[in-house]
Amino acid sequence: MTVFVSRVFLLGVVLPLVACSSLSSVTQSDKIDYQSASKDKGVAKLEVPPDLTTPRGERRYTVPSTTTTASGYNQSTSVADASNEAVLPQVTDMHIERDGERRWLVLDNKQPEQIWSTLRQFWQDSGFSLAMDQPETGIMETEWAENRAKIPQDIIRRTLGRVLDSLYSTSERDKFRLRVERGVKGGSEIYITHRGMQEQMVGTQKDRTVWENRPSDPELEIEFLSRLMVRLGMTEAQAKANIANKNQATSSAAPVSRVTLIDQRPTLSISEPPDRAWRLLGIALDHVHFTVEDRDRSKGMYFVRYVENKVEEEKGFFGRLFSSDKKIVPKRYQVVLTAKESGSAVVVLDEHGKAEASDVAEQILKLLDEQLR
Repeated sequence: MTVFVSRVFLLGVVLPLVACSSLSSVTQSDKIDYQSASKDKGVAKLEVPPDLTTPRGERRYTVPSTTTTASGYNQSTSVADASNEAVLPQVTDMHIERDGERRWLVLDNKQPEQIWSTLRQFWQDSGFSLAMDQPETGIMETEWAENRAKIPQDIIRRTLGRVLDSLYSTSERDKFRLRVERGVKGGSEIYITHRGMQEQMVGTQKDRTVWENRPSDPELEIEFLSRLMVRLGMTEAQAKANIANKNQATSSAAPVSRVTLIDQRPTLSISEPPDRAWRLLGIALDHVHFTVEDRDRSKGMYFVRYVENKVEEEKGFFGRLFSSDKKIVPKRYQVVLTAKESGSAVVVLDEHGKAEASDVAEQILKLLDEQLR
């Protein structure tokens, strides 16, 4: 009984203090600590392939093997780090490419199948569970997760540590999609896109909440590209320098795109040649989070699944996600890119390759057009 009363008293003291805390002390750029809601703790660790450099772990959890003083230990680890930096080979077959505000990682000498297990382990070690793991399509997608580093480190949490960690939560959730494509000249191209949701108070009395989309965060995408470069063999300094060099590059002009009727069917016209239009189209599909079942670059075809958005808005995203109502089965479509004299054109076909006659074709093309702008 005493233990129960003590806990109730402790919660009565802690919760009001938590409510008065502020997130202003947390910055996204240097504090990331994700935790998936359905974190699978039973997933076995995967080994890094022998032809890839094993990343250096966090030193804050390293225990000295012999008795030493704090100053002596800090000095020895600094010397060791300097030595390691000196002997690490320069990574010349990995670099960031940039097209406007879009960035992706290029591995000149690694095929997608050679790095897939490492990419999977990268997300698991970053605190995510995987909702999609499809090497056949080259798509890996995380579960929704919250950045625990955005929870304020007030005096209560600093004092009690993680004892009451489950009482704290943020009003934001994030998920990431990683897509790997085989490069035109061989190797691999890796794209990372972010999707965010935010909990909002709604109703006349502001007495209930719904989850709504929030804009994608390109800084988070860059941060995880940088961390992935370190995982694949670069030092942190090399990765930062590579990102910085591309930040200084002159941005390409944004493509001119619009949805019009051509031959009586909706068509997305893109003022870019097929090679660039294919890349931009893939990134647009990632940001909208279409389910891509397959693709054929030689034919300019993406095979996707899409659900027409006619669900009532007030249920909210997570309300629909976990609703006990009968699930709506997504339909299959083909998104086809072809070359034109003035650029490229995109049309939507049904799963049998025939022109899609419903309004869904125009819906899909307008969603992609919004991402291209």
